[in-house]
Formats: sequence, C-alpha cells, structure tokens
Amino acid sequence: MSQITVKHHQPYSHVQPYVTKDGSVIRELMHPNLHGNQQQSLAEARIPANQRTLLHRHHQTEELYYIFLGHGLMRLGEQEFRVKVGDTICIPPGTAHCITALGDTELVILCACSPAYTHTDTELLEDEA
Repeated sequence: MSQITVKHHQPYSHVQPYVTKDGSVIRELMHPNLHGNQQQSLAEARIPANQRTLLHRHHQTEELYYIFLGHGLMRLGEQEFRVKVGDTICIPPGTAHCITALGDTELVILCACSPAYTHTDTELLEDEA
C-alpha cells in the first residue's frame, strides 16, 4: 500500500485560484487531492462587489462559511439574511444556497467542507448568466 505524504504547510502565494461551478473564485488552502489530508477541505472564496454565486447545493458535503471580509446577503434554503465579518454559516448537505456581495467591497469567505469539495457533488439550480 502506498502512503500519501501530507503537506502540512501551504503558503498562500503557492495556491492558484480557479472558478467553481457556482461562479466564485476559489483558492484550495488545504484539499485531499492536493495535500494528502483526508476528511475535509478548506478554501478561500471571493465574490466580487455586487455579484453573487449561482444557486446550488451539495448532496454529500456540509459547508461552513466564515465571513472574513465584506458583507452580503445569504440565501439558505428558503431563508435570506444579511451576513458580515465574523459571521459563520452552516450549510447542511442538500440545502440550496447562494451568497451576494453587497456594497463596494468584495466578499471573502473561508469555506470548510466535509467531505472535501468536489465539482461532481455540486448541482446548479439555475442557469449560468
């Protein structure tokens, strides 16, 4: 059995951003496919000012959002509520959600996923703009 080497330290400057299915710009700060950890992923998501992610859900993954910069409007199932720096949101598996960056500042979110994020677990619930 081969053993995966766990990369315990990931310099931010080495992390390349990419766009997820929901339209947010993501940096995988720690992910099993890249670093060898096993149970979860941690990413930074950036939503430009006055834009939002597409409405979507994850069938397997539970997400935790921590608002790091900016403020926004969170849709979680049938609820909508404002979020700001310091707020944490739990998104249960199967729950439709999206988030809008309000104002002139981008919205920056730390997003923890368990199990780790995959594109295949993401179902878009609206067409891309």
